[in-house]
Amino acid sequence: MTLSDAPPEQIERPVDVSDMIRIPGGIFRMGSDAHYPEEAPVHRVKVEGFRIDRTPVTNRQFKAFVRATGYKTFAEIPPAPKDYPGALPNMLYAGSLVFAPQQSVTNLRDWSQWWQFLKGADWRHPYGPKSNINVLDHHPVVHVSFADALAYSQWAGKDLPTEAEWEFAARGGLDGAEFAWGDEFTPDGVHMANTWQGEFPRQNVNTDGYERTSPVTAFPPNGYGVHDLIGNVWEWTTDWYAPKHDADAPKACCIPENPRGAREEGSYDAAQPNIRIPRKVIKGGSHLCAPNYCRRYRPAARHAEQVDTSTSHLGFRCVVRGMT
Repeated sequence: MTLSDAPPEQIERPVDVSDMIRIPGGIFRMGSDAHYPEEAPVHRVKVEGFRIDRTPVTNRQFKAFVRATGYKTFAEIPPAPKDYPGALPNMLYAGSLVFAPQQSVTNLRDWSQWWQFLKGADWRHPYGPKSNINVLDHHPVVHVSFADALAYSQWAGKDLPTEAEWEFAARGGLDGAEFAWGDEFTPDGVHMANTWQGEFPRQNVNTDGYERTSPVTAFPPNGYGVHDLIGNVWEWTTDWYAPKHDADAPKACCIPENPRGAREEGSYDAAQPNIRIPRKVIKGGSHLCAPNYCRRYRPAARHAEQVDTSTSHLGFRCVVRGMT
């Protein structure tokens, strides 16, 4: 078989870093002691320089990957009965989680009041089978599981960021600042990211101009020139989730370098001991983060996501190491 006859996914090609931003690396204070417990404690971390995608991966970019490889995402494949013992056959269909709040929401601890596992929802149909991405080329791709994001990154010759790399890039050189752009959420009344305005999930007044996802360059970049690390969509990292950070190193000589997170066996949800699905760290918050519910539109914020989950507010971006 000649190179021209090889399937596109098997053809080696140079890594395209033309739309990636060089992040210099260094020591920074990771986490926060002022918000959610999983963000604590603040601790010093060192990361080496790397390159990161200027924006989240877009529908246009993901479409090119699918055309080249024929890849099917997790949300497009009906679940195997053996993987979900006890599930009724009529419940095993291809789909994904879509934000769809009920008219009456009574308990903010019950996320099932605004999330629906919708048959036919996937990256091409972000809000169900009757929706499409025809005018959303420059919006972030959503409804991608961890395996989907990893498959794209490997095809592109890249990788997914670690939590430390992601947070370092998100801070934009402002070590210790509350947000990616400083300590004020809307400086001079200007929205710096696509988040929720109003009382979640009943009221979204859309003063930032977007009810759902937004084009990936709709808001200003941070100090490194990177867009959308805060808001719009959550983003996958490679790290297994742990419910808190490790303590700060007692001496400068012992600061962790390029940490890679917890162990897989420690990532399971202790509140659901019967569900043995490992979880990765996701970062950045989304257009659904609101002051009254989820103030995770900050670099330090983090959340756990099961690797087999895809949603209408979760995407990703890639990194390249060793090319700084």
